[in-house]
Amino acid sequence: MKAYFGPGGNSDAFRAAGLKSTLDAPAWVKSIGLDAYEYEAGNGLAASSAMLAEVGREAKAHGIKMSFHTPYFISLSGVVEEKRLNSIRYIRESLEAARLLGAGTIVVHSGSAAKISRDDAMRLAADTLVRTLSEVDTYGIKIGLETMGKVNQLGTLDEVLELCRIDSAFVPVVDFGHLNARDLGGVFKTADDYLRVFDKIDRAFGAEVASNLHCHFSKIEWTGSGEKKHLTFGDEIYGPDFEPLVEVIYKNNLTPTIICESAGTQSDDALAMKKYYLELQK
Repeated sequence: MKAYFGPGGNSDAFRAAGLKSTLDAPAWVKSIGLDAYEYEAGNGLAASSAMLAEVGREAKAHGIKMSFHTPYFISLSGVVEEKRLNSIRYIRESLEAARLLGAGTIVVHSGSAAKISRDDAMRLAADTLVRTLSEVDTYGIKIGLETMGKVNQLGTLDEVLELCRIDSAFVPVVDFGHLNARDLGGVFKTADDYLRVFDKIDRAFGAEVASNLHCHFSKIEWTGSGEKKHLTFGDEIYGPDFEPLVEVIYKNNLTPTIICESAGTQSDDALAMKKYYLELQK
């Protein structure tokens, strides 16, 4: 039993190694000491089924735990019904891509509450998710609903947990950087701050879900509206720091997957987390 660490997409270091194709990512991630990888399709899925299946075979061969980030234009709470229901098709396509990749989780943004009340946004998001389960085959893949970083987005931890109560097919994806940014940097200062997140999910869904969370982590610059941009671990202003999180994971025998989404240094920073985790085990 262990925690998994890896990058979201291909980093600057990946390209500096002379690599261009995601087909090379699993072997490269393994070679630097990581064991997870999130396939990024935020701007849309362009890869062929054959390519995705080949990446999946490479991931299996190298023992890389795969996940899939769905397109950003999915809108669970969109006010235009046609666009909102198109999200079901994008989720279906994402689940098929995840199946080919051998991914156990897809990550979906929770939705917007910019033009309507949060209650109305939650009602629409819930309706979209209920319809999704009636229309798609999940292949046993979990649909992860992500905590979000902007104040006008759905995606507080409580909102994500409420949506996940709809069905066990849905699981929370905790982005610690997002939660920190939407609360203007006031969330994660100590190990106990991180532990409270795992405890809350444990109370809501049990130890199995809480221990095996799919998570995102990065330092994120914020403004009064929440998230502005992703940073690297070299930032000393915005945070949050990863060490207390890794300490909580180790001391409580948790087995999450931590996907690092630093700006360009996601593989280096994921490796820093993994190395700290291994040091604690000595």
